[in-house]
Amino acid sequence: MSTATTDTASDRKIVTFSLGKQTFGIDMRALIEIREWDEPTPLPNVPSFVKGVTNLRGNVIPVVGLAERLGWEPSVLHSRSCILVVNIAGKQAGFLVDEVNDIVGIGETEIQPAPEVETIETSVIAGLVRIATRTKDGTRDEKGVMVLLLDLDALSLTKHLDIAA
Repeated sequence: MSTATTDTASDRKIVTFSLGKQTFGIDMRALIEIREWDEPTPLPNVPSFVKGVTNLRGNVIPVVGLAERLGWEPSVLHSRSCILVVNIAGKQAGFLVDEVNDIVGIGETEIQPAPEVETIETSVIAGLVRIATRTKDGTRDEKGVMVLLLDLDALSLTKHLDIAA
């Protein structure tokens, strides 16, 4: 479990989740729901990070391997693997993540800009924020963890969402 590092007045809430050993966050307003992992129906002729499609209450949504979309090795499925169903530019998509950690309130002043690193495409990291964590015995670890805040619009998924939907 995590809590914000400073003031109690948080400007926004983020959902934190893990991919490998890295912690990421997305704006809570983009989250539709968290689903247990269920093997999606595969599609032909889509990028390898598009795992397939799944049915969400009558709507067919694409499922994206987020680790692969970020250029990492595919996630290894385990009991805590799940799908974050999000809204990107008015379209729904599911992201395969290793596990969901927490919902955390953060202040806008706590967000640090992402470092400028040369990449082929626009950075998908909107910023970074350090959050305190709770240890297994329930105490608060002020050192915390650095969370990479994802810019969902910068993931350039909209054309793939149209193909998969």
